[in-house]
Amino acid sequence: MAFEIGDKVIYPNHGLGVIERIETKTIMGTTCGFYQLRMAGETTVFVPVDNVDGVGLRRAINDDEVQRLFNLLGDGKIDSHQNWKGRFKDNSDRMRTGSIYDVVEVLKSLTFLSKSKSLSFREKRMLDRAKFLVVSEITEVMGEKTPVVEGKVEKALDKSFTTKTKSLAAAKGAPPVSRPVAVAPPRPPVIAPVKPVAVAAVKPVAVAAVKQVAAVKNVTPARVAVAAKSVAAAAAPAPRVASKVAPRRAARA
Repeated sequence: MAFEIGDKVIYPNHGLGVIERIETKTIMGTTCGFYQLRMAGETTVFVPVDNVDGVGLRRAINDDEVQRLFNLLGDGKIDSHQNWKGRFKDNSDRMRTGSIYDVVEVLKSLTFLSKSKSLSFREKRMLDRAKFLVVSEITEVMGEKTPVVEGKVEKALDKSFTTKTKSLAAAKGAPPVSRPVAVAPPRPPVIAPVKPVAVAAVKPVAVAAVKQVAAVKNVTPARVAVAAKSVAAAAAPAPRVASKVAPRRAARA
């Protein structure tokens, strides 16, 4: 990209400058052309003609691009990185491209983040630089005073933040997606083993006595009583016989 004397150009991460001279210099035995830029604050910068694309030197935006820039400032599309290291790297790469649209993305991202948490020193300095670059370029193109342009930029950013906040709230309020729940198959019932019930054996003597009573016709109460005594005697345990050994031993003693 070739420039002429008097062209207004943007030097990445430094802002607006004007090409005052195009001259040739010999440095360490190598002769090449340089653009001499006068930056804000009367700073002079020399940019090699052959390295214009490498440093990202470009022309300032025109009147038609100003409205596109404000639309981008207020569209509500804001990148929000949670990881500080990744966020700082991405923003640093954008600042080095020299594109005003990349600088706007950095301005939106860091301004939105600063409303919810404190920025580090390096990010705060990057935010100030991004805002300066955007405001200074729009001011130069529109020919308006800096406070007026700053007010328009702040208004566009507020619109963007409002849209972003509403989209986040809508996302949080959305009903969760139902997922199928795996149902375990029913377990077969556990049947406890049945313990055998001990049934007392009926002594054959008692059974015989009952059969005898049942076989007799015209049973009298006396006979029933006798049969009952026989059954009770048969069911009763046998009496223990006292040992005769102990008394004999006692007598001998």
